[in-house]
Amino acid sequence: MAEEDKPEEVSEETGADTTPEAVTDTPAEATPAEGKAADASAAPAAPAAAPVEDKKPEKPRTAEDIFLELEGDEDAEKNKVIKAKKSKNILNGVVHVAATFNNTIVTVSDPAGNVIGWSSSGKMGFRGSRKSTAYAAQLVAQDACRQAMSHGLKNAEVRVKGPGAGRESAVRAVQGLGIEVTGITDVTPIPHNGCRPKKARRV
Repeated sequence: MAEEDKPEEVSEETGADTTPEAVTDTPAEATPAEGKAADASAAPAAPAAAPVEDKKPEKPRTAEDIFLELEGDEDAEKNKVIKAKKSKNILNGVVHVAATFNNTIVTVSDPAGNVIGWSSSGKMGFRGSRKSTAYAAQLVAQDACRQAMSHGLKNAEVRVKGPGAGRESAVRAVQGLGIEVTGITDVTPIPHNGCRPKKARRV
């Protein structure tokens, strides 16, 4: 009887072994659905690759293209000077810098003294104590010289007057714009005991 019971147990075990196979077969049947999902996920990738194929080959760069690029970079670096409507064609001139403790005024004239450009700290938008700074003098000199360069100014003599802080920065600004400075002269008036000075302030 014990031997007869054993085959039944074996048959039960084999039955247990067969059932998982049936279970494992069901996912195999589901694989087509997974394949469809994989195809659907791969489908969007195909259009993304299409534009790469549509790209046209770039044309070889010629020497003219390179020179045009270089000329464009140089023009961007240069200071923009708009030619005046009534240009006077003045190549040589004089830059007068009046630097006081409170303000800086720059006037550009031709050798005869006719004004072709001017500027001041107030005109450039500075107010109060900032009018006498070196930075204000730099902007003032640039503005006045650009006006003169629109009339063709290329060479200039600089005449500095006064003890203000904008003396040196104004001269450097003139050189920085590309104007050739032929000479720098200090024309600050110095009294030889002429007029009686004002009485000293009592502070």
